[in-house]
Amino acid sequence: MRESGILMSISSLPSDYGIGCFSEEAYRFIDFLSNSGQSYWQILPMGHTGFGDSPYQSFSSFAGNPYFIDLTSLIDHDVLDMTDFGMDEARIDYGKLYQSRYAILHMAYKNSDFKGESGYSAFLRENEFWLNDYAEFMALKDANNGKAWNEWETLSADDKDIEFWRFVQYTFYTQWYDLKSYANKKGIKIIGDIPIYVSYDSVDVWKNPHLFQLDKNSLPIKVAGCPPDGFSATGQLWGNPLYDWQTHENDGFSWWIKRIEHSFRLYDTLRIDHFRGFCEYYAIPYGAKTAIEGVWQKAPGHSLFCAVEKTLGKRDIIAEDLGFITESVRELLRECGFCGMKVFEFAFDERDDNGVEVYMPHNYPVNCVAYTETHDNEPVTSWFLGLSKKEKKLVREYLCDYYTPDGEIALPFISRIMQSNARLCVIPIQDYLMLGSESRMNTPQSVGGNWQWRIRRNQLSDELAKRILSMTKLYGRVQNA
Repeated sequence: MRESGILMSISSLPSDYGIGCFSEEAYRFIDFLSNSGQSYWQILPMGHTGFGDSPYQSFSSFAGNPYFIDLTSLIDHDVLDMTDFGMDEARIDYGKLYQSRYAILHMAYKNSDFKGESGYSAFLRENEFWLNDYAEFMALKDANNGKAWNEWETLSADDKDIEFWRFVQYTFYTQWYDLKSYANKKGIKIIGDIPIYVSYDSVDVWKNPHLFQLDKNSLPIKVAGCPPDGFSATGQLWGNPLYDWQTHENDGFSWWIKRIEHSFRLYDTLRIDHFRGFCEYYAIPYGAKTAIEGVWQKAPGHSLFCAVEKTLGKRDIIAEDLGFITESVRELLRECGFCGMKVFEFAFDERDDNGVEVYMPHNYPVNCVAYTETHDNEPVTSWFLGLSKKEKKLVREYLCDYYTPDGEIALPFISRIMQSNARLCVIPIQDYLMLGSESRMNTPQSVGGNWQWRIRRNQLSDELAKRILSMTKLYGRVQNA
């Protein structure tokens, strides 16, 4: 079946609360997807973000982002009486959110009778394996003025503070499951995103230090990143602690199985970030200033995914297999049967070991997901405008398009991958809107200004839905067709 979808972070939705959330606007976006003939909504990770506000760095692998809770719903349930939050900014101000949102949620917690709700006891039972540890971790973090767990001085927390964080997650999950149910009833499936690594300052590392490469002082021995390449002469230093894979393997990968099983309660399809790291991972000495000193080490990806399939059965998984990919990674991808990713923006400067231009749409296999670009790349419009005259000529020759204005080149770009054999095409909403660099979500290895872009209500117009529907029909990708 040929299908298509749209990529947009929940945080980028319109709302009156300074950040996209599970509000009425999220339901309207699902209607927009349905009216556009789409089959999928791909989102970014929904974890409880920490320092830097990156969805790929969170306090827990299982907890949801409190910022995504719809405050209007709390007002409707008479646990909040506020109506003006005064935060309808065009871009997300995470500092302002941090200073105000938790006070509002504490107010809702004090006024709520959530313990008496029938779903609360079931929620506690279903999530016991992570929820209590998370709630204690967050309460202790608050008691220690937000410091990382290895700097804590106070090691006890009030029961009410712990209960608050259970309430937050109960509210998050209740609202998310309602939204996902609505999407599924409209024929829209959700593609979620699972980061390969966890943050050092997380409940995962605090509670399970034996699963990570830590020294006797509980500090990382080596950390994650990727080596120098065409995008960065010094590589990327992510700083996440690395897994002690031998311990995971000895334990039957139980932590990973729980993590993936939990993810499939949230999503219909799962995109696994940095798939190469499950075959071989880049290890950088802790304390290094750049990623240059790192070395590649082996990871037990085959054993891991065999254990996952044996326990959970065959699941719909997309492997983020971008960057420099070795034959061993390709072999792992074939063994698992996962869909790989193809990004059209990479088509004009990357080839595989055999010289094949794997990102050219005419070379896409059926078992892949095709993108114009990802959240880490420039939107197509600004990417194209930044090319040299020679490079622009090459792109236009491939598109057989010499007349479309530079500022509208995203449309033939989308058209070209929609024509490909890829079973699924996912287009960032920025490209349908022909937006530029102001709408970029993330610039890797940069500090500040990331994850802040938001769409405006009037941009999701009926006219845009009709245009997307027309293109989707033309290339045989309309849902239920």
